[in-house]
Amino acid sequence: MAALTKYPESLVFGLDIGTRSIVGTVGYREGKQFRIVAQCVKFHDTRAMLDGQIHDIGKVGEEIIYVKEELEKQLSGRKLKEVCIAAAGRVLKTAVGNSYYEFPETTPVNQEYIHSLEMLGVEKAHEQMQEENDTDVKFFCVGYSVIKYYLNGEEIGNLEGHKARTISADVLATFLPEEVVDGLYAAVSIADLEIANMTLEPIAAIQVAIPESYRMLNIALVDVGAGTSDICITKSGSVIGYGMLPNAGDEITECLVQRHLVDFATAEKIKMIAPGKKTLSYKDIIGITHKISPAEVYEQVDSVLEDITKKTAEKIKELNGGKTVSAVFVVGGGGKIKGYVEKLAKHLELPAERVALRGQEVLGFVDILVDGVKKDPLLVTPIGICLNFYEQKNHFIFLQVNGERVKLYNNDNLTVFDAAIAYGLSNDEIFPRRGNDLNYKLNGKAKFVRGVAGESAKILLNGTEVGMNHLIAAGDQIQITPSTAGDNATVVLGNLSDFGATIQFEVNERMISCPRYASVNGNLASEFYQIEENDNVEILNYYTLSQLMQFMDIETPHEVYVNGARAGADTKIYENFKVAWIEQEEIYKAQKMLEEKKQKEQDAEMELLVDNETQKQAESDRSKTDSINASDGDSILETSAETVENKEIQDMHVTVNGKSITLSGKSNYVFVDIFDKYEFDLTKVHGTILVQRIDGNDAEHFSPLHQGANIELYWDK
Repeated sequence: MAALTKYPESLVFGLDIGTRSIVGTVGYREGKQFRIVAQCVKFHDTRAMLDGQIHDIGKVGEEIIYVKEELEKQLSGRKLKEVCIAAAGRVLKTAVGNSYYEFPETTPVNQEYIHSLEMLGVEKAHEQMQEENDTDVKFFCVGYSVIKYYLNGEEIGNLEGHKARTISADVLATFLPEEVVDGLYAAVSIADLEIANMTLEPIAAIQVAIPESYRMLNIALVDVGAGTSDICITKSGSVIGYGMLPNAGDEITECLVQRHLVDFATAEKIKMIAPGKKTLSYKDIIGITHKISPAEVYEQVDSVLEDITKKTAEKIKELNGGKTVSAVFVVGGGGKIKGYVEKLAKHLELPAERVALRGQEVLGFVDILVDGVKKDPLLVTPIGICLNFYEQKNHFIFLQVNGERVKLYNNDNLTVFDAAIAYGLSNDEIFPRRGNDLNYKLNGKAKFVRGVAGESAKILLNGTEVGMNHLIAAGDQIQITPSTAGDNATVVLGNLSDFGATIQFEVNERMISCPRYASVNGNLASEFYQIEENDNVEILNYYTLSQLMQFMDIETPHEVYVNGARAGADTKIYENFKVAWIEQEEIYKAQKMLEEKKQKEQDAEMELLVDNETQKQAESDRSKTDSINASDGDSILETSAETVENKEIQDMHVTVNGKSITLSGKSNYVFVDIFDKYEFDLTKVHGTILVQRIDGNDAEHFSPLHQGANIELYWDK
């Protein structure tokens, strides 16, 4: 036994509390080497543990005391006060959470943003894990790794320093139920030990079995214990999945118990028969002695081994996205049985050399200074537990959040965020939330307005205001006022930039500016209308004739012309269209003057005709009878009526754009009368100005025409 003074002051004590045994290891790291100075293995006397979980805390505590005292003897009486432990993969829960964050504008990404993104991923993974397990059991996050980062939707290796509008990540988080943690703590406390570090068995195993440089490859590690087979998958430098199967070495042992009618311990000896040994003698529970050869043992357990390796291969493929891996490393005592690695390779469709039992070849950095202890796959996990102490000190701490006691798994990087999650705040209560966005259509184009950002959670750490990513420690006092949601997005119709613009029309040779109308879902709306989700808004670029008259607060005239064409109430009037009509009073005056003029002309004509005819008749024949005179008078009146009628209605011949047309049916004609005879499309705008000229001079809609007038009519672009 080495002298006490030989060992350095700082030693690490690791306990691998397994289903069949407890393995205690004491050592220290010197440079790249890890030196084991004490080692003890204690097999359980009873089934105090099943499938990696403590069932009898008192019994396991007693066995830990035994291991501790044996190690202290090897250390010449040096007392062990702190211990590193690992939780079995059987109780491990994993989930992948996708976190996403959108910046208000393009923003450089710093470490604080990245950490917040990772914590969001852990929270999402926790929510998913709780949903999948449908249980009220409280789970602790005991580690996480980022599978992928995304910058603006594209995968990227490192976010830091890049400018982003959006960042996201896929985060693999691992969780332990509170009851498992409490059980381990209780058993260790019976041995008067404090936990210096806690990790997971698959994490401890991978630390030894798969060097970090190998983790770029798609490799599986299988730790085959007594009660469980723990699996983890690496790819692209990260651990991308953890898993567990309740199928391992004990199933093989139980098969031999039934086959040979022996107790569990005897079946274990049969299972581990050395391949080179001819036979092994044993007694069954009746007391009869039997002999068995290695070949017979392998034949008897072949079907069980086939089932275990098939299920293990299926689990590996499931964790690896439905496909096989490039290689597999096997550790743990259960994997040492002959045929295990060969059968696993077959079910994974891998060459036999791609599935390897890892033991002595991965322990080159380990020096065992204890007599009788050899490098073996059984040592991979216990050594990994010790090494994890140097990499990351993990244990549970207690602090206060809003006056309540909170327990946290300490990974030396705990933040206020971790405390908030453990306290029970939801993600919505931790980070500010925007109000609902507003989506609508404006003139056929999709539009949206962001909701207002809420206020961040307010945090006091020991009386000082800090951020959500501030580091915390045991005993801290934290007060958290939850974040708030901002107001929903709102838009009033009158605030739209297009709504305030005006539209102009030429009305009776005068420019009129009118506010634009808006239609919402087909109905006219005022400037005070508040736009709602999925509204279809159109800012109209026209007025109807009735709307224009209403805006001008006048009654619609009897005859209105738009660009020279007669218009109805629903006629659409676009920008710069010409609208014209003759006022009713002017029409009345014109009609009265025309009637008076016609009457005077008729009276004068009649008077003249009557006088002339009377004189002639008097001179020629004074003797004609009254009846003849009356007959001659009727004839004269008819002739006079024809003459008057001919003066009232006359044809007019004019030329429009070089084409001769004849206007008829009136005694006087104005410019708009040409549209009855000359084809010209007034329903569509073909330019900015409608040109109207008579004999080279600009004309209006009601400019008078004369015989032979030369008319020009066209759109000027």
